[in-house]
This record gives sequence, structure tokens and C-alpha cells, in this order.
Amino acid sequence: MREARRIKGMAIRAVTTVILLLPGIFVCIPILLLVTGSVMGSNELKDYLSPVLPNGTGFISWKIIPDYPTFSNYAKLLFFTPQFFVLFWNSMKLVTLILAGQLLVGVPAAWAFAVYRIKGSKMLFALYIVLMLLPFQVTMLSSYLVMNSFSLLDTHMAVILPAVFNTFPIFLTYGGFRTIPIELLEAARMDGAREEYIFWKIGLPLGKGGMLSAMVLGFLEYWNMMEQPMAFLEDKSLWPLSLYLPEITWDQAGYAFFASLLMLLPSVFVFMTGQDYLEQGIIYSGLKA
Repeated sequence: MREARRIKGMAIRAVTTVILLLPGIFVCIPILLLVTGSVMGSNELKDYLSPVLPNGTGFISWKIIPDYPTFSNYAKLLFFTPQFFVLFWNSMKLVTLILAGQLLVGVPAAWAFAVYRIKGSKMLFALYIVLMLLPFQVTMLSSYLVMNSFSLLDTHMAVILPAVFNTFPIFLTYGGFRTIPIELLEAARMDGAREEYIFWKIGLPLGKGGMLSAMVLGFLEYWNMMEQPMAFLEDKSLWPLSLYLPEITWDQAGYAFFASLLMLLPSVFVFMTGQDYLEQGIIYSGLKA
């Protein structure tokens, strides 16, 4: 009887493990396709992808291990495509300046909302929440008119400035500051600490979880942004990398696979290093204001 229960328990655990692993495997399949496709030759890729090409028939097929692996796509992208690196550094520049601006603008604003209770502050914060819910398509025209009036269209500042004043990082950073006990701040004031000292020495160290979660989410969002540069940037030399990949045609499929893989690496690195802060940000987003 005991042996039967043990076998039944093992069977249930095995079935549960398989059920939980299946979604993970399906999620990893696109990454596997990128890796294997990046080391395939053009003729082999054409054979596999011909059903989805114009005038193609039949069903698409794929091999995990290519028949004739080659690193020609790697050499082409790394040594013969300077345009790729121009757009790569455009993305790095845009994301870095946007996140730095959000820290400069959003952290003091979030600290003020979290610590100082004045008349009308709750209503103003509610307005921030409403602005956070507006998609880019709603604010695109007004942002375009403002950038045009300042003659900033077709410059990186047209993408950077609207993103710097995004309210979502303020919301997440506010959640981090709200976890600081108010008694601790009052005790610091009673000991004679000035407000700027409390902000630098207590607020920033204890509320860094909210700031870092906002930075991680911000990087993942702005590294992949497409609508903002499409709306405000006409010069293709100013485009970020996210707009370069759709420009690659089907006859350069292997090249596109490797370029996609390279674009994925910074996001994976940021996600892996900031995973804990990302979870904290999700928790902060559920805190009551």
C-alpha cells in the first residue's frame, strides 16, 4: 500500500513537471530559432523558409543543427556593416539619456509625493496616474506639435524629452519611498536633520528598490521602442536599432537572425541583473497610495 502511494506520488510529480516545462519550452523556441538560424548558410535558410517567401508553397521546416554551419553572418554583421553599430549606439544613447533624465526629474517628484502631505497632493498624484495610463498614440500629436514649435523634430531630443517626463517611473519610485516608515523621517527631523540630508541619506538608500525597478522596466521599454522614433525621426542615421531590424529583407535572413540575437543580449543582461528589483517594482505598483 505504501509502495503504491509512493509510485502514485512520483507519477503526479512527473506529470506536473512536464506540464510546467511545456510552456517554458515553447517560450524558448524563438530564441533557439535565432541561434540556429544565425549559423545557417543562405541556401539552407532559403530551403527552409521558402514556404513563407513570395510564391512559396508547402509547409515551413527547420533543423536544430544546421547541415552546413557557418559564421559568415557573424562576419558580415561585425566587420562589414558599420550601419548596424551606428544604430546600436543610437539606441544606447537614447536609452541612457532617457533613464538619466527620468532619475533627475522623477526621483525628486516621487519623494515629494511620498513624504510631503499638502492640500491637493493626492489629487495631483491621481492626475499623474491618469497620465500614466495614456498610450503614446493619444499624446503623439500634442508631443509632435510641441517638438515642432521648439524645432526639435528629427533630432534625438524629440524622442528623449517626452520620455524623460513620463509619469510611470515616478509611480514606481513613489512606491519605494512609501515603504520608508514615516516615524524614521520624523525622528531624523527631531534630531535636527535637514530635508536635503533626509533625502540623500535616508530616502535614496532605503527607496532605491523603486528607482532600480523603474530603471529596469524603462530600459526594456525604450530599448525596444519603435513608435516614438518613427513619429519624430525622419533621418535614418538617427534611428535606433529597433527600427533597423524590420528593414532587413528575407534574402538576408541569417544576417537578420544574428542581428536580432545581438539586440536581445542587452535586454537579457539587464533583466538578469535587475530581476529582483523588477519583482519589487511589481509589488510597489500594488501598494495603496
